[in-house]
Amino acid sequence: MTRDEAYALVREWVHNPNLRKHLLAVEACMRAYARRFGADEEEWGTVGLLHDLDYERHPHLGPGGHPFVGVEELRRRGVPEHWCRAILSHADYSGVPRETLMERALFACDEITGFVVAVALVKGRSLRNVDVDSVKRKMRDKAFARAVRREDLLRGAEELGVSFEEHVAAVLEAMRGIGEVLELA
Repeated sequence: MTRDEAYALVREWVHNPNLRKHLLAVEACMRAYARRFGADEEEWGTVGLLHDLDYERHPHLGPGGHPFVGVEELRRRGVPEHWCRAILSHADYSGVPRETLMERALFACDEITGFVVAVALVKGRSLRNVDVDSVKRKMRDKAFARAVRREDLLRGAEELGVSFEEHVAAVLEAMRGIGEVLELA
C-alpha cells in the first residue's frame, strides 16, 4: 500500500478533522524516527498514518474495536503483516508486545503528539511557542490533559532508547514541519 492509497483510506474511514491531524502528526514523527534510525521512511510513515484508522468507527478498545477492526481491514487489503503487528502493538491491551524498533517508535509517537498539540493550544495555538521545557512543565500539571497517561509518554521514550527530552525535541521538530497542515504554525 502506497502512502497515497493509505491517505485515501484514511479519508474514507476518518471524518473527524482532529483525528486526521493526529494521524498526520504521528506519520511525520514516524518519518523522522525512520530517518534517525536508517529505516524505511515511507513504510514507517504509512504505518503511523494508518495506526488509528478504525478509531472513529470503532472507538471501543479491544476485540471488535480499535485497533483490531482496522488491522482486519488492512490485512484484507494485503498490507504486510509486520505493519499490522506494529499497529496492534501500539495498544497495550492488544496483547501484542512491542519487539521491533518500528513498533516501539509507533507507541512512543502516538500519545506524545496529542499531548504536544494540547500544549500548543494553550500556548498561542502555535508549535513555535512550545519547547521541551514547556512540555515537561505541563507533564507535572496533573490537571492538564488529565486523560493522557504520563507514564506512557515516559515509557515510550524509554522503550525507544532515547531520553524524554530528546524524544520531545524530535517530535516537536517533526510536527513543526507540518505545522500548517496541523493548523498550529
